[in-house]
Amino acid sequence: MVKDKKEFIYTVSFKRIYWGRRSNRAARAARYLRRFIARHFGVEPENVILHPSVNEYIWSRGIEKPPRRIVVKAVKDEENGVVRVRLVERPEKVLAGKR
Repeated sequence: MVKDKKEFIYTVSFKRIYWGRRSNRAARAARYLRRFIARHFGVEPENVILHPSVNEYIWSRGIEKPPRRIVVKAVKDEENGVVRVRLVERPEKVLAGKR
């Protein structure tokens, strides 16, 4: 099945990440997001590029407590088949500790 999406906004739930051990949840969340986007756009996970703001948001509360869900916008570049993922909303509650 050919995936012909060019851009889309997803709300990705990380509740399955909390089932495993807590020592590497944030890293698993980033891998899960990459696989999720790759599955929905019909590309390999290596062709999904996460923006640094997405990675910072996932790791904002540390390795043991990633956010339960994330809202991202994925845009596919048709020329080279790369999907770029950006954060749609960035809650101020998470950023309050960084200022």
